[in-house]
Order: sequence, then structure tokens, then C-alpha cells
Amino acid sequence: MMNNVQDVTKADLDHIEENLGPEAAGRLAGKSVLVTGGAGFLGYYLVQSILHMGRPGGSAEGVRVVVLDNYKRGMPDWLKKLQSSEDRLQVIEHDITSVDLPSMEPSEFVIHGASIASPMFYRIYPIETMDANITGLRTLLDHALGRKESTKPVEGFLFFSSSEIYGDPPADKIPTREDYNGNVSCTGPRACYDESKRYGEALCVNFSGQHELPITVARPFNNYGPGLQISDRRVLPDFARNILDGQDVVLLSDGSPTRTFCYVADAVVGYLKVLLTGEAGQAYNIGTAKPEISIRELAEKTVNLAHELFGYEGQVVFQNSEDADYLTDNPNRRCPDIAKAESKLGYHPGISLDEGLKRSLLWYRENS
Repeated sequence: MMNNVQDVTKADLDHIEENLGPEAAGRLAGKSVLVTGGAGFLGYYLVQSILHMGRPGGSAEGVRVVVLDNYKRGMPDWLKKLQSSEDRLQVIEHDITSVDLPSMEPSEFVIHGASIASPMFYRIYPIETMDANITGLRTLLDHALGRKESTKPVEGFLFFSSSEIYGDPPADKIPTREDYNGNVSCTGPRACYDESKRYGEALCVNFSGQHELPITVARPFNNYGPGLQISDRRVLPDFARNILDGQDVVLLSDGSPTRTFCYVADAVVGYLKVLLTGEAGQAYNIGTAKPEISIRELAEKTVNLAHELFGYEGQVVFQNSEDADYLTDNPNRRCPDIAKAESKLGYHPGISLDEGLKRSLLWYRENS
């Protein structure tokens, strides 16, 4: 039975290694992986899981990790601890939007995850968001191209796109497949993120096709769980903050929009599969296809779970946001069709929403 963050972390890291499988993970053995934005949410388990698999006797024994991040929100404690204890980790402070990369070990695998992903924050920093997804990506692609004929070429390159590239699909396009072209505003308050991710995908596809580079794209669908800061202002961290503060859980809408939520350990399995076994030039939805649940239902489920875990006595309440653009261009439904990742990559998320929420609340209790 899981009772603390150590139990959660161990279970998640073991889950990632087991479900990635030794054949895919073995491609990393003895290699180096560059993770931009590695101090962020997805970096939390990407970095830890790769190092975990690289331990003596692990499925990717000897793999090394280089983390690039500007640490604008500070270096998180988990990364400081890893930096002081793990000699296979190199941590570098760097702004990926600059046109040059710092001096570092050449990495055979590149994961570009440096971007602001929280709607609350990318609307405050729209130019910086676009720069990371376009200028930063172009810098990394040029770097990969420049090493193509070297003795240590890039063997895999993963770009984190987003389910936001689909915008607000009509009902007949939900669940949404990768071949749906999207219904996206290019000038609205979310456009800085949505459109820069779309342009980033175009860069990746054309670099891959024109230069025969092993570039793949992942489209995350509503990931949650350990590593997502409680101050991030996305829905589940907001719920956790209310709960741990002993306050009611506040919804700033009627809670009717629906989503599917994918626990981060399942998502990281998918991202590594895209990196290591995906077809060059292809994009893959990574998430879970069910249950599609309303935000209100999610809030009520989280409250009930907190009652059981912590004796929490609050309830779900509704308020209006003071931000006039809070719900502008917010999709009514988001649900992926993951058949492509299932059939081509062997991706099968297995952690239920109830279990994922439990692990998340236990993690937030000790990391808030």
C-alpha cells in the first residue's frame, strides 16, 4: 500500500522501466540524452526514469543525462539532490531561445521539452513561449543536422508538441486522431502556444524529410501527477492546493468541459517510446482515451479521495474568474484517439484515474 512519496516514486519509476521494455530502453545504454526544460513537469520523471534505467544492471545501463534549463522558477529540490548524488547527470543553466548552445557532451538523443505549458503563464509570457517553441527548436534541429556526418550523430530527436494544436474539434472529430488538422485561433489568447507548437511540428517534419533526420513528435493530452508544481495554475495542482490548505475546491467555470487525464508515469512511457521506436517525421497522440470526464466530476472525485486519504472536509464551490480571457478558446472537449501509438509503438497506459489521483495527492502532500 502506498503511503508516502517514496512509495509513489519507486512505483512510478519501476512502472516506466517495465512498460518501456528492455529492447527500447536498451537503445539508451551507454549513450547520452539531452533534455531541454528538464527542470519542469515532464522533466521530473523523464530525467529520473532515464537515470533509474541506467543504474548498474538496469535496462539502459550507463546512460547519461544532460539537463538544459533557464531555471526561471528556480532549480527544484529534486534536481538539486540528483545533481549532488548522481555522477551521470550534468545540469547546465541555459536559455534555449538563444541562437547558440553551451559547451557540453554531444548527446545521441535529444528531447526538446523547454516551453511554458501552463495557460495562465504562457498568456503572461507569449513571446518567450513562442521563442522556446520556434527559435529554441530551430537551434536544436540545426545542431542535429550539423552532427549528421559526425562520429556521434543524433540517433533520436523528440519534440514535445501539444494536444492544443487541435484547438476545439467538432463532435465528429472526438476522439481526435493525428490526421485531424485542427480548429485553432491564430490570434486569440492561447495562440502563442497553440500556433508555435503547430509551426514547431512543421519544422520537425520538414527537417526530418529533407535531411533524413530521426525526428519524432509527441502530442501530450492532459498529463498530471508528480513533478507538476502546485503553483502551476493548472486544474489538478489548483485542486491539490485548495485541499492541502484546508479550503474548498474552487472552480472558475461551470465545470462542464470534458477531458481525459493521463497519469505522468504512463505518459513518460509513451514519450520514450516515441523517441526510441517512433517513425521519423511522424506525430503521436500520447494520453489516455478514457474516461472522458468533466472538470466538475474530476473536482468531486478529487475531493472524495481527499476525504478518504486526509480527512479533508471541504467541498466543490463555484466562482467567477476576474480574468476576462480565462475561458477564451478553451476547448469544450478533449479526448485522444491513441490507436496509432497503441498499434505502432505498443503504448498501453495502465494507471487508472483513481490510482493516479491518489499518487498525485500523496506526492503533493510532501512536495507543496
